[in-house]
Amino acid sequence: MAATKITVVNNGSLRVEGDFEVVDQEGRSFGLSGRTKVSLCRCGESSNKPFCDSTHKTCGFQSMIVAFDLPEPKPAAVPAPAAPLTAPESTA
Repeated sequence: MAATKITVVNNGSLRVEGDFEVVDQEGRSFGLSGRTKVSLCRCGESSNKPFCDSTHKTCGFQSMIVAFDLPEPKPAAVPAPAAPLTAPESTA
């Protein structure tokens, strides 16, 4: 089992439990005050984003999720080889 578990709550948040860190897009860490469980907003209406404040219960958010398998990832594109460098022809 993974050290971190994320539960998609029907009609609700993403529940994160375990050993994890939440960072913004610049890599700055949110201070979680020692919490090992947090809920992240899925409805987009929380006044405490990215964390859930239970607004999903009053804003009409609905999302029923059943787990499924993702398809295999596409292979990474192999870059084309660089053209060889050639010295300019001399005109002697």
